[in-house]
Amino acid sequence: MIDPRKRDFLAGLFEAAVLRADPKRALMDALPQKPKGRTVVVGAGKGAAQLAAAFEDLWDGPLSGTVVTRYGYAAPCKTIKVLESSHPVPDSAGLAASEALFATVSGLSGDDLVVALICGGGSALLPAPPEGLTLADEQDLNRVLLASGAPIGVMNAIRKHASRIKGGRLAAAAWPAKVVSLVVSDVPGDEACQVASGPTIPDAVTLAQVEAMIAARAIALPENIREHLRSGKDLPPRPDDPVFAKNEVRIIASAGLSLEAAADMARRAGVDAVILSDAIEGEARDVGLVHAAIAREVAGRDRPFTKPVVILSGGETTVTLRGKGRGGRNTEFLLSLASAIDGVAAIAALAADTDGIDGSEDNAGAFADGSTAGRLRTQGLDPLASLSSNDAWGAFNAIGDLFVTGPTGTNVNDFRAILVGELPDQK
Repeated sequence: MIDPRKRDFLAGLFEAAVLRADPKRALMDALPQKPKGRTVVVGAGKGAAQLAAAFEDLWDGPLSGTVVTRYGYAAPCKTIKVLESSHPVPDSAGLAASEALFATVSGLSGDDLVVALICGGGSALLPAPPEGLTLADEQDLNRVLLASGAPIGVMNAIRKHASRIKGGRLAAAAWPAKVVSLVVSDVPGDEACQVASGPTIPDAVTLAQVEAMIAARAIALPENIREHLRSGKDLPPRPDDPVFAKNEVRIIASAGLSLEAAADMARRAGVDAVILSDAIEGEARDVGLVHAAIAREVAGRDRPFTKPVVILSGGETTVTLRGKGRGGRNTEFLLSLASAIDGVAAIAALAADTDGIDGSEDNAGAFADGSTAGRLRTQGLDPLASLSSNDAWGAFNAIGDLFVTGPTGTNVNDFRAILVGELPDQK
């Protein structure tokens, strides 16, 4: 394991980032005005149940509604129904959940208000294949997209053109009621219509642009999905459609705000902090090499930053599946970084998903330092071989450096913290 003090310091930064995105804190200053009529809540994402519970505590008045979260992520609510479905591959419970959301917003009037609590993970949680497609088709599509290495904006653009609920369609179904979308952003650049594939927020992306995205990345879509796209049927509504005219969208938490909270905590501990970006995309292993190069430069030459310093970044990297190992994008990033800082004692790092789950395992991420690669070899593991087989989880599990938090109740994407230099002496 890495130095316990450094481990605790990095974990504390993660906790500060997650606390900044706490559902009640995030909602407190974003509540809409009460309507003349009913208040109805809908929502989707890994933190949707926690958002719903917080909204109930903050809202002064009657309300009802339905939100959908991942299995095991439910939270007790008083009047809002919480449903669970599968992530990252959709299931039949997700189909039922999508229909439940449509039922929740049906028959509303212009005096009613729909509050949409949207956060990361909703794309998989809300399957709703259009006529001619099935749940199996949507499952196949998700598997192909997850293995493609495509950035989240490309994946969601494709999903929106093969769905009855994504791309603003749920909000369109709520018309003439006003829809206020309160969004916890887990996407680079905080483009609200990309979070959970925007069930209540329309997107300007066109079918022609989607086709160009698919061709540029040579994504081998399932044939039924290809046929649906070629047909040009069931296109998502445009942002200028009158049904969206009075709707509102508010970003209530984001990676940028959480990184700033982590930076503040580091400085209070006597360590300088720099934020590279809250919108980093690309192959996780490549992003790991770039971060490692910066950290080595600081460790060896005190440039472009002077140690001790913690280098922070966020965003959403991707993993192109090449092997059959276990892991997620944060552990893959970290295994790549660990291989590139082999033997550099001054560097320690944490990479984790702020929702508490990296990929499909039970860890949020992992820790690494200059000794990680050597300790893996001691266990009979070749770090680069583990990376080639996408088995970052197996590598970090073997040396006891997984970072396990359990579900956090929020999701503002990847969190990366690299400490270069020694921590100040404790007083």
